[in-house]
Amino acid sequence: MRREESQQRGPAKHGGNHRAKLRGSLFLVGAPIGHPDDITIRALGILRQVDIVATEDPLSTQALFRHHSLSSTLTSYGPTNIRDKVAILIDRMQQGLSVALLSDCGLPIISDPGSLLVAAAHRHNIPVFSLPGPSAVTAAVAASGFPAEAFHFYGDFTTHAGPLQRRLIPILRHAESTILFCTTESCSAILNVIATLAPRREVALACDLTLEQETIIRGTARRVAEGLKRIRTPQHITMVVAGKKPLLRKAGTRSKTSRSLRA
Repeated sequence: MRREESQQRGPAKHGGNHRAKLRGSLFLVGAPIGHPDDITIRALGILRQVDIVATEDPLSTQALFRHHSLSSTLTSYGPTNIRDKVAILIDRMQQGLSVALLSDCGLPIISDPGSLLVAAAHRHNIPVFSLPGPSAVTAAVAASGFPAEAFHFYGDFTTHAGPLQRRLIPILRHAESTILFCTTESCSAILNVIATLAPRREVALACDLTLEQETIIRGTARRVAEGLKRIRTPQHITMVVAGKKPLLRKAGTRSKTSRSLRA
């Protein structure tokens, strides 16, 4: 109850139309992961009131602003000179200006360089408020139908960070589901490796979530790879890999730890 009361006081403090209530604060705003109308009412209110909106992708944010008739001042945050931009934004907030941090999709910080700005704000005793919004992680794991009492998240899983097989083996040993962000190219490569290492393991692809062409493909890695070839090339793919099923014990025998990835 105390936690609920504390959370309720936050929106009340910042829910008015007076900019003075926002002075010198940082707001982490959840952006739509596809459909522009998935943004929250509270997020729209904050974006209308803050002095500066720092955004990962100004072009994408401009499209969102046009859709909702927003006109706040935009500044880029990334992908280069992040530390310099953090210093500038911290200086602005210390002067009393309010800043909203907006990712190109989803919540800032999740597979995103926003953590540097948030950590700096905490070091300088600048108030930080998180406005929840759409998440490709939770949307994908929900659509997959795999158990989600616990899961692992690896963020952007590219083919450039080392041999795929070596990086996927620990993932395939997890008893819980694993979520990966991937491109069409990296997705195909990942599916091929999973099909070799764990041919019976189920995988779900959440393609272009919330958009008109949204598609969910589920099955073994080989079947999912075939299904991916039959749809229009997705812009965004979130992969959910089912957890490894526990080995069944035969009556009268002790269970043995297995390093097999076949399940």
